[in-house]
Amino acid sequence: MTLIVGLGNPGPVYARNRHNMGFLCLDLLARRHRIGWSRRSLYQWGEGAVEGIEVVLAKPRTFMNLSGQAVSALARTFRAKPADILVVHDELDLPTGKLRFKVGGSAAGHKGVESIIAELGTRDFPRLRIGIGRPVEGGGLSPEARAEAVTRYVLTDFSAEEEKGIQEAVARAAEAMACYLANGLDTAMSRFH
Repeated sequence: MTLIVGLGNPGPVYARNRHNMGFLCLDLLARRHRIGWSRRSLYQWGEGAVEGIEVVLAKPRTFMNLSGQAVSALARTFRAKPADILVVHDELDLPTGKLRFKVGGSAAGHKGVESIIAELGTRDFPRLRIGIGRPVEGGGLSPEARAEAVTRYVLTDFSAEEEKGIQEAVARAAEAMACYLANGLDTAMSRFH
């Protein structure tokens, strides 16, 4: 069984934030494949089939920076090895709407991925990264000011102009996850990069 975890922040105030791309993608995948949601203290989860493959979809109910707590609990509950966990998350270093699969490597500053690496004790798990671009920054900002600008950016909603492209990216990500399940990582990478 494959466990797909979408990252985001819980609650309606964060629902359309850039940082919630993982939640948006899993919500669409669940709707398309009629997978309902149940709740536990650390996560929402749903079990079903995508492309004939048994899957557990999950969204941490912790805040982003503590995502690893939910993922490690999910891994224990569903006896999932890190290689069986696909983490879906937003990515500052990709243009808005671009998709990239990746296995292993650093968190590249993503606090949710950092938390998962710390809790699982490994970087070796597959990821589907959905680009949200970077904020436009003025020159000469201190590292602290840059970090604050990034935090504000990821916690803002997509603009009306971006919304159509985001809906298309979410739909492509749902297709990419289905392809990953049915055909494996290499095929999904060749089709969706």
